[in-house]
Amino acid sequence: MKFHWFNIISKLSLLACLIYLSSAFVSITIAAHSDAAYLVERSFNLPNLGENLQVAEAEQTQQDEGEMSETCRKYAADDDANVSELVQAGCEPTLAQMSALMDNPIGNVAMLFTQFDWTRLRNGDNKETANQGLYTGILQFPKPVSENWNLISRVVWTVPSVPISQRKVDNLGSRTSGGIPPGGGPLTPPNASGIAPIDFLDGRTTDFGDIYYVGLFAPKEAIKTDNDATLLWAVGFDLALPTAQEEILGSGKYSAGPSALGVYIGPKWKFGALVQHYWDFASDDKGRDDVNLTNLQSIYYYALDSTTSIGAAPNIIMNWEQDSDNFLTLPIGTGISKTFQIGKVPVRFGAEVHYSVIRPDDEIGSDWNFRFYMIPAVPSAFIPILN
Repeated sequence: MKFHWFNIISKLSLLACLIYLSSAFVSITIAAHSDAAYLVERSFNLPNLGENLQVAEAEQTQQDEGEMSETCRKYAADDDANVSELVQAGCEPTLAQMSALMDNPIGNVAMLFTQFDWTRLRNGDNKETANQGLYTGILQFPKPVSENWNLISRVVWTVPSVPISQRKVDNLGSRTSGGIPPGGGPLTPPNASGIAPIDFLDGRTTDFGDIYYVGLFAPKEAIKTDNDATLLWAVGFDLALPTAQEEILGSGKYSAGPSALGVYIGPKWKFGALVQHYWDFASDDKGRDDVNLTNLQSIYYYALDSTTSIGAAPNIIMNWEQDSDNFLTLPIGTGISKTFQIGKVPVRFGAEVHYSVIRPDDEIGSDWNFRFYMIPAVPSAFIPILN
């Protein structure tokens, strides 16, 4: 299959536009909700994020303004304040409160993840190395489904760039290929008559990859512990769609399975895991490899202050279609993240490095992984469709 640079550039440009429009939507939503008539009708105001006090509406008396300021002053002093209640009271969350809300993976906040992973792959047969790139976009938002439950939706799209030429794979007549497994991770090599792919199929393929959906049902009320910590949990399902533009960039299978989340958030420590499993159930190409894969994203962070944390969230991959020497990729790592206020939008920036202490012995495996991410966020209370 011929590699069209113009096609790739145009699609990446379209993707960049979508990211820009999504970020713009967050800003426009906040700006629109700052309109005086709208806020008077709904009884809450919205000044710049990061301010501790909320200015009262123009129609209110000086006494009302004093009362409103005192209410917001109390909310501002409580980093653990309920942001939804805070907004309904006419107050603006501080940057520290928004950072704490973003720490909650099932909280009432809409977030747009822009994540880039650079992975050094090592071939188990001949120890050759090559680089794999992966752009991942994640739109996460909550939606009430009952009085006591929320549905946390994560829509995930990918653009992989792998060090294997799809054209050379096609020329070899190799139709069976695992490609990039569901949920990310190192690619599964094509069947190439036993020849090491990184050594023989040198080249690069870049295009749109598979799309995923993760739905998690979470209780609205978190569990509080005696040491002022919070326990969070959710269960749900995941779905993978074979939308990859090239065979080597996706699994080629419709896949689904269960998902579960458990997280401990203490005064300083945050740790837990999001586990997803995929089984294939349909395919347009019966020659593709079966999917039976677990993606466990471990989570461990330590808060240096109210907006800065160190730690990481590496992905542990268990490919049950491989033998015992090749099924596990187990990385550990560290990094730093900090939440800034950009205009009216809180944005978290982070960078992490992961090293695989266990990786496949005979197949392509991940050696080192470098991750950079950017996450703008907005409380779901500001978006009417999510309420």
